[in-house]
Amino acid sequence: MWSWTEVLSWNVETMDPSCGRSFMQVLCEKYSPENFPYRRGPGAGVHVPPGPQVSPMKDRLNLPSILVLNSCGINCAGDESEIAAFCSHVSELDLSDNKLDDWEEVSKIVSSVPQLQFLNLSSNPLHLSVLGRSCAGTFSSIRKLVLNNCKASWETVHTLLMELPELEELFLCLNDYNTVLCSPVCFRSLKLLHITDNNLQDWSDIRKLGTMFPCLDTLVLANNNLSKIEDSEESLARLFPNLRSISLHKAGLNSWRDIEKLNALPKLEEVRLLGIPLVEPYSTEERRKLVIARLPSVSKLNGSVVTDGEREDSERFFLRYYMNLPKEDVPLRYQELVTKYGKLEPLVEVDLRPQSKANVDIHFEEKVETISIRLDQTVAEFKKQLKNLVQLSTNNMRLYYLDHEAPFGPEEMKFSTRFLHSYNVHDGDKFYVEPKIK
Repeated sequence: MWSWTEVLSWNVETMDPSCGRSFMQVLCEKYSPENFPYRRGPGAGVHVPPGPQVSPMKDRLNLPSILVLNSCGINCAGDESEIAAFCSHVSELDLSDNKLDDWEEVSKIVSSVPQLQFLNLSSNPLHLSVLGRSCAGTFSSIRKLVLNNCKASWETVHTLLMELPELEELFLCLNDYNTVLCSPVCFRSLKLLHITDNNLQDWSDIRKLGTMFPCLDTLVLANNNLSKIEDSEESLARLFPNLRSISLHKAGLNSWRDIEKLNALPKLEEVRLLGIPLVEPYSTEERRKLVIARLPSVSKLNGSVVTDGEREDSERFFLRYYMNLPKEDVPLRYQELVTKYGKLEPLVEVDLRPQSKANVDIHFEEKVETISIRLDQTVAEFKKQLKNLVQLSTNNMRLYYLDHEAPFGPEEMKFSTRFLHSYNVHDGDKFYVEPKIK
């Protein structure tokens, strides 16, 4: 039996020196027993792939089915037979932020991992090589492909799509796309497309995406400067008949009409609309309510679930928000909501600030005087106000307050530092002043 050190040395020695760090070299280094110890317990431990392929170290192999080899300086595959022996069970592979600049080298790796379904090639300079159809054919089992910041051309993307009949998720972010090159072929397997942080500005390019991917469930267009949705409602419904979720985060939309057009998408449930110029003048509460009221079928907005109660509150807010505008400036949605709720009365403005003054009756001896008092003063300060009126010093004064709703009669005001408003004093209430009995 060979030692792990011998296997690692064999890979390094047999590797073409001009290749730099190979996939196989990095794999041996990262997942050696020294760096990736044998794990015990349910769902963990050594995995020995069945089949005729044999690795000299298969008995000590400790390789998970999800491999993360990002930022390792990989720029070539290494020995393909060794990759096949070690990786026949691997289903997910992250090769992001390496130095792969040749599709042929990526193909050697992928063709040796027959169970592979997820592949992340982000931030590799793959735009430096041309992808041929035969090379792309090795990717046929991939269901999720990440090509962020690869600067892959649309021709390369089309070549891949032609050879990936089961591809469901595609990530094309940060690729400096100014436009979309439409393919003459539809790719019906794709359900999710992330194409954020590019330079798309014309809605006609989004129309091309709908033509290429008619079965899209999720479309993420964040951080593209799209200023307008130019399709009609009928055209949108035809382009995206299955779209359930769309993100227009930080798009350049500046018209409520563009938001309302989203209602044409027959299966739309989730929308992200943060950071668009249209909603910037509104408060956070106003933004959310005005968008919810315009999108009756959306059940999740900006990541938060829209409850039935929130929807009703938003629709009523919408009605009152536009009720005093000229008829020509009122959105179409307004009349729909009038039919639903009827014409609402404006909300009564209620001043919830505490009363600051009150007109009260002061009873002393057999006299009654009506005076205005401040309610933000203490009992001690109130007695000073009454001193001249009742001709008693504050030390010789007993003060009672009669709350007309109190069942036990007047209450003596014994605590000199207590504020009058804490007694809930109102206009017309009564105070009684008596001298202390010596």
